[in-house]
Amino acid sequence: MNLVPVATPAGGASGHQAHPLEGIVTDIRLSRRRFIKGVIFSGAAAASGAYIAGAQQPRPGAMMDRLLTLNINGAARPVEVRPSETLAFTLRNKLGLTGAKVACNRGECGACTVLLDDAPYYACSLLTHTVKRRAITTVEGLRLPDGSLSAVQRGFIEELAPQCGFCTPGQVMSAEALLRANPSPTREQARQALAGNLCRCGAYDHYLNGVMRAAEMLS
Repeated sequence: MNLVPVATPAGGASGHQAHPLEGIVTDIRLSRRRFIKGVIFSGAAAASGAYIAGAQQPRPGAMMDRLLTLNINGAARPVEVRPSETLAFTLRNKLGLTGAKVACNRGECGACTVLLDDAPYYACSLLTHTVKRRAITTVEGLRLPDGSLSAVQRGFIEELAPQCGFCTPGQVMSAEALLRANPSPTREQARQALAGNLCRCGAYDHYLNGVMRAAEMLS
């Protein structure tokens, strides 16, 4: 249908009184499709504006960050965390310790492995507030006091263990946990210790060679 009347000659035989808009030629037509699209666009714009405004304000009853002090690599690190925040998120996004990788994010691949009191854990499956009294070690904390690499790191390099390198930090931490508990493991014990770490490149034997080389360095 037309938005405005079709122009009609003023003072025509019908005696029609000219409308102020008459005489303006227009082909604007309001179809049902265009009307619905306009309503949807306007509603979406209003909703997005409300969402942005609401996101800037804390929701009633929302859980707020809490200040914790974590023992990480032998140093006290104060950090604000949410009750539902994982250790992997805290380490990477708030403390800048990006050595622990987040791949599966569901406790299956081992790329985010860290040590808690010398035992290996998946950081993506731990809530940060539950480990505030534990000694946390990340791959960044394995360097020796003189700045040199640890035996595991050197063993992996010498045996060309890393391929793409994405899983390497987790492999290093699992091997470190093993050698702290058992400095002279058998190859089968090393295999079991690294069983929770997936390698997309299939370099498992290289990693095992690296563990055994590190064990030789420590003996």
